[in-house]
Amino acid sequence: MPAERLTEDAIRSFTEEWYVALDQHLPPARVLALVTEDLEFKVPEDTFLGHEGFGRWYVAVTHRFFDEVHTVTKVEPVIEGDRAVVRVLVNWQAKIWDPPAARSQWLGFDADQTWTLVAGPDGPLIRQYTVNELAPMPGSGAL
Repeated sequence: MPAERLTEDAIRSFTEEWYVALDQHLPPARVLALVTEDLEFKVPEDTFLGHEGFGRWYVAVTHRFFDEVHTVTKVEPVIEGDRAVVRVLVNWQAKIWDPPAARSQWLGFDADQTWTLVAGPDGPLIRQYTVNELAPMPGSGAL
């Protein structure tokens, strides 16, 4: 099957779909279908490679954070044929609970990210994902 062409609309829709998947804690197989097998996933805590590395990260964060809400504030793609470099700005808010604390803690961050997307058979796929900056909102707990 030929790769689906990358367009600005497809990239914007894909970005929203990505964060819905994260917010809903979809099963790992559903989220892995949105990334390439040779994925390079760089977040502040580490770099995770491929489906195996990303899968470990995903299981860890879905067991750590809850009531997550990602709000995309900017998607700026530069499309170069069957790949695109995309600047993504997203506001992320969530809660965590560290036993034996009596209450959960609110987290809020603005994230500046750079993604490299490639054309997949059914739409965009993430090949590289880098969190450039994670700025805490006033009153946010620490990660």
